[in-house]
Amino acid sequence: MATLILSVIGSDRPGLTQALARAVLSAGGNWLESHLSQLGGLYVGSVLVELDADRTDALREAVNAVDAEGLEVRIAPTVEGAAAEGDIVRFSLVGGDRPGIVHQVTGVLSDLGANIEAFDTRLSVEPHSGGPLFHMDARLRLPPLLKAEAVQAALEAISGEIMVDISLTPDAG
Repeated sequence: MATLILSVIGSDRPGLTQALARAVLSAGGNWLESHLSQLGGLYVGSVLVELDADRTDALREAVNAVDAEGLEVRIAPTVEGAAAEGDIVRFSLVGGDRPGIVHQVTGVLSDLGANIEAFDTRLSVEPHSGGPLFHMDARLRLPPLLKAEAVQAALEAISGEIMVDISLTPDAG
């Protein structure tokens, strides 16, 4: 069996997910996981697909039909990695939106050697002022010797500067 990642982007409209699902099924593939959304008016995302290794070309052909419908699809093989070690923690941040929040937070995490395994951001409206409120949620894998308390302290050190509230909790699974 082969596992492949489909990366997709196109103008959002009804039927795109179904067209992608039809391509996967027609090639004999199994849709395992996905992250699909509307972002900036476009339909974007990724899909993890499993299929017989000899059916990869059939998937490429089926995807070409989806490309013809205006959805750009790229296919990449997955890579086998070493078993990840270290604690997993959930990180959340909320604060008034301003440029540089993501840069500063990811800089701290990178300096600590934490790996960002999942990362989501969004804007909402602050209930009292109506201003933009920035939210960040991430799943982090810490290097084996790094403790969550050290990550919390490093992030709290910049939280006042970027005016955000942060929370770090053990991952429940």
